[in-house]
Amino acid sequence: MKTILVPTDFSAQAKNAASYAVNIAQMIRAGVILCHAIKVPDESPMANQVAWPLEDYNSLKEETTQELQSLSAALLHDIHSDEAVGDREFINTRSATGDVVDVIRNVVEEQKCVMVVMGMSGAGAISRFFLGSNTQDVINKASFPVLLIPANAHFHPIFKIAFATDLNDNDIELIHSVASLAYYFNAELLIAHITDDKFEEGDDKRKVDDFLKEVTCKANYGKVYYRHIKSVDVMHGLDWLSEHGTVDMLVMVHRKVNSLEKLFGISYTQKLSHHIEIPLLVLPEGLSAVHF
Repeated sequence: MKTILVPTDFSAQAKNAASYAVNIAQMIRAGVILCHAIKVPDESPMANQVAWPLEDYNSLKEETTQELQSLSAALLHDIHSDEAVGDREFINTRSATGDVVDVIRNVVEEQKCVMVVMGMSGAGAISRFFLGSNTQDVINKASFPVLLIPANAHFHPIFKIAFATDLNDNDIELIHSVASLAYYFNAELLIAHITDDKFEEGDDKRKVDDFLKEVTCKANYGKVYYRHIKSVDVMHGLDWLSEHGTVDMLVMVHRKVNSLEKLFGISYTQKLSHHIEIPLLVLPEGLSAVHF
């Protein structure tokens, strides 16, 4: 059975993301794994040479298990649990000691998760699971789809998914993957191409036509549309699309940082994830085809 991984620090934002993930899972007939990373104290320079008391670890492990079970029960209470797929438990739980990103990657690899769903901000500096501060790290290191859920975004039927593209040929396979997600909702899949005023009707138009032909052949999904958005720059275009494009989910490919982004120290994906108000699905560059 397909599985969605939901990291949690038990904050309100993380619980909201878990609720969203459970609803998505029901729609695409997947199971859910709630996961918590137990952070061993390491502030001291001597932390690596000092053994952490076993009784403290066991106590924290037990507390974590109880919190995960409580969250699982609350989520099941909010849905029709009899609609859970297959003969397995619909929601499973997992906790492990270690770095947040490492724990996430290990569980994804072990369980072959199709997606990670996480909140965009955590409980703050005193949290044992620094979800907010790790979002950027997860995006940079992920080899799997990551769906970021804003704190105020609650699940509702998905009618339109926008895929922001610069017409990179590698995006065609990823658009095919997103089409498999749109299928479950019978949602429109909008191919959004953002450019400045230098876009010309000649060669640029032919490039668009060729790209769309490849998309049509590959995606084999009848509700794919194209929209050209002119903007002063990509970031403003993405902001406009997320705020005024009447889309329910935005999809972006997180590419390796180019020289311009290195100058500012953050990618378009990371910038947008800081203030977007709709779910943002981040696909790592080079991701193999995913069937949601």
